[in-house]
Amino acid sequence: MSLIQAKPLAPGYSHIVGPDQSELEHIEFGLLWLADEGSWEGDFPGREALLVVLGGQCEIEAGGETWRGVGRRADVFGGKASAVYLPPGARCRVAGRREVEIAVASVPASKGMKARLIAPEDVGVRAVGEGAFQREVCDIACAGDGAGERLLVGETYNPSGLWSSYPPHKHDTQRPPEESKLEEVYHFRVKPAGGFGIQRVYGDGFDEAYAVQNRDTVAITRGYHPVGAAPGYELYYLWILAGEERVMHWWEDPSHSWVSSQA
Repeated sequence: MSLIQAKPLAPGYSHIVGPDQSELEHIEFGLLWLADEGSWEGDFPGREALLVVLGGQCEIEAGGETWRGVGRRADVFGGKASAVYLPPGARCRVAGRREVEIAVASVPASKGMKARLIAPEDVGVRAVGEGAFQREVCDIACAGDGAGERLLVGETYNPSGLWSSYPPHKHDTQRPPEESKLEEVYHFRVKPAGGFGIQRVYGDGFDEAYAVQNRDTVAITRGYHPVGAAPGYELYYLWILAGEERVMHWWEDPSHSWVSSQA
């Protein structure tokens, strides 16, 4: 596991984590921040990408399409996401119509899919878990939706004091249909921003835990990885998954899976 602590916002694109400085093989993650009327242009050769608007509004041009008014929330706690999917090598231009922050996730891909807008009404919402581990999961780009060749992306909201990714699960071994090998990146936000959560990652021969704060990022390549929100604080994380196939099968820790029937 790698914990990447929050960095000060800088105009333009900021690389956060990827294969160059972690055990990740596929995922590269960064943040794009534009002030009012700011703009950015770039592409992702050999990689498909998903641009998820965390807050603010922008115009995005890519693949011969132009989408205006992308983004309907002030921050991640203000509603469902808007996103734009980019196939490998697609040139992209982002123009801020008011201050905007965008999460950028990319992975290697051969062909990808057609560039497309994912509007808030396209985002599926699931109530997951119960009792002390109930949470809300929003699926932005998931298997079978035509919005990616390998990327799987969504958002999880932990209510104050509750847990997610629980019972603890892992997806570090390829043994379908019980489990698929997928690496993952979590990017956290906390409300109010001065709070924290707990990220534990453990498995055979290793056990690590970190206090994660607003804007921290964690790269997970192996092990079970539950998350807890400190009492008094709502915890959000963007999750990005990628492997050789665009499928999602996880394996719950047998030591703790019993709690599902006891909640």
